[in-house]
Amino acid sequence: MVNYRYLGNSGLKVSEITYGNWVTHGSQVENDAAVKTVHAALDAGITTFDTADVYADGAAESVLGEAIKGQRRASLEIFTKVYFPTGPKGPNDTGLSRKHIFESIDASLQRLGTDYVDLYQAHRFDEETPIEETFQAFADVVRQGKALYIGVSEWTAEQLREGHALAKELGVQLISNQPQYSALWRVIEGKVVPTSRALGISQIVWSPMAQGVLTGKYLPGQPVPAGSRATDEKSGANFIKRFLNDDTLTAVQKLKPIADDLGLSMGQLSIAWVLQNDNVAAALVGASRPEQIADNVKASGVTLDEGVMSAIDEALNGVVEDDAEITYETSPKKRLV
Repeated sequence: MVNYRYLGNSGLKVSEITYGNWVTHGSQVENDAAVKTVHAALDAGITTFDTADVYADGAAESVLGEAIKGQRRASLEIFTKVYFPTGPKGPNDTGLSRKHIFESIDASLQRLGTDYVDLYQAHRFDEETPIEETFQAFADVVRQGKALYIGVSEWTAEQLREGHALAKELGVQLISNQPQYSALWRVIEGKVVPTSRALGISQIVWSPMAQGVLTGKYLPGQPVPAGSRATDEKSGANFIKRFLNDDTLTAVQKLKPIADDLGLSMGQLSIAWVLQNDNVAAALVGASRPEQIADNVKASGVTLDEGVMSAIDEALNGVVEDDAEITYETSPKKRLV
């Protein structure tokens, strides 16, 4: 079963393995299979579910809403996000303006079949909207009872500081950031994590298995497996390309004996690795089949000692991306349309 952690400097506990439905619901797998996978997650003790309005243009929220229908709402933590273009993609169907936030939260709640979300997240930083306008809108969403807490995704250290100060001034809680993080992708460690620790903000990390590369299924010098994420443009193929080189894939294979010695799969080792960071509240995992969930949750509660962490660093030496400056490149310079 899954362990639970506090999210940021709040009293909210989340399952440290959190179910994310970015590339599965509404696109990669049929709805019936998606519902079965969500039920498998619930059976495994996962109580926290993360989605976004942009995933499959709203379909992912709808599928999740259908899958949790009949569950006790108070026993779940439901997260969604706003920023990217949705709907007919008109001039105000994107960004973090007051107009888009108000319309998006109502649409998300309708699709999810709930009166509120536990966490409402800014999916990226909006360079075209004053941050004061964004946080005033978020504060009003919280006061209306449509969200309990506020989070962000892929924000820089400076953006987190500014957002946290505004949230505090407005009497709401900014408690999380959702960045990419894995043993191969460590760009948040230099600036984002230290700043977040100081502010009482947790990380909810996506792609802890580096889009599946850290499972070891992609082999150096070999074509990518048929039907894998690397072959599916809807399932993050563009994100995985950066890892699909022989140097990285050769280094990843060095993790297999480490995982074997611990009685873990390589995927479980990679999830356990991100959970060793005390600023990480949850690792987001997706699944297209119930058995994948059963496998992933075995990483919960695993402690990797200093020797194991050092061995992982040594195996991946030379292929890890840890340049903190990359965190300044993750939000678009202007809104997408």
